[in-house]
Amino acid sequence: MALVEIENLTVTFGGAPAVRNVNLAVGEGEAIGVIGESGCGKSVTWLAALGLLPGHVAIDGQVRLAGEDIRGAPPKVLDRIRGRRIAMIFQDPASALNPTKKVGRQVTEVLKLHRGMGGDAAWAEAKRLFDQVGIPDPAERLKAYPHQLSGGQNQRVMIAMALAGQPDVLVADEPTTALDVTIQAQILDLLKVIRRDTGMALVLISHDLGVVAEVCSRAYVMYAGTVVEEGTVASLFSAPSHPYTRGLLAALPSLGGPVQRLRSIPGSVPHPNEVGSGCPFAPRCDEGISFCQRASPPLRQLSVEFRHAVACLRRHSIAIGDMVEVAA
Repeated sequence: MALVEIENLTVTFGGAPAVRNVNLAVGEGEAIGVIGESGCGKSVTWLAALGLLPGHVAIDGQVRLAGEDIRGAPPKVLDRIRGRRIAMIFQDPASALNPTKKVGRQVTEVLKLHRGMGGDAAWAEAKRLFDQVGIPDPAERLKAYPHQLSGGQNQRVMIAMALAGQPDVLVADEPTTALDVTIQAQILDLLKVIRRDTGMALVLISHDLGVVAEVCSRAYVMYAGTVVEEGTVASLFSAPSHPYTRGLLAALPSLGGPVQRLRSIPGSVPHPNEVGSGCPFAPRCDEGISFCQRASPPLRQLSVEFRHAVACLRRHSIAIGDMVEVAA
């Protein structure tokens, strides 16, 4: 049984579905990636799963933690889950941290809330956490305000706060976006080491294919609010099946070979209100058939061994009345 299961999750803002029938699962100790462009719904999926969206947002579907449905659970129940069972770190630590409080106090607040620690014990544990995430001179850094630390150090503080509750799952939402390349590599290495040492599961939300390939064993590719492909990282990168996934990989610059013009995916991502009944990628797809404009493709298995599935009519045999479209 998966540790976290999201089933048929749909999230609607003012009548516009930002996430549509998303299904994904996270196993114990597993590292999965959620890949997609800005606005594809990858962050909204997890904010909805954790009950962090405003009350006026319509949410439908199921979210199970260790088999128990937590979507729509009372606030007190969710308060015990968020930070304790599932923790989340965000891409901009400067806005996530409270600028008026010293970072040590912010970490000890988490320790008090989720582990009942206080006083010297909480301070000592906060110091240990700072040391664990690689913050130099942790005793002094605990006394600093966020503006007195670098972006990389603030992100390490956020990771320490997430670890303070000893979560089963850590959701990292673009954790390296605002950091330079050297610090990015350090943060990714840190996440890998922490996962190895603690046994927690990791969900890495990113638009960076290289980051996901380095950290995760399995990934979901999202486009316009839906999952269009999922599989092991090895199978997705070596044999991408959905035209969108192939387009993303083809757009990556090559470090070797002759200089050539970078490839791009024509068109633009549709607004949620513009997604019709067909495949959301159909208007930009150079492999589509007329039926793609009318039918929304289900996510279907291509390989059980590699848990590889794709939502593309061209990859499956689809019956259309008396006619059969054979997968290309």
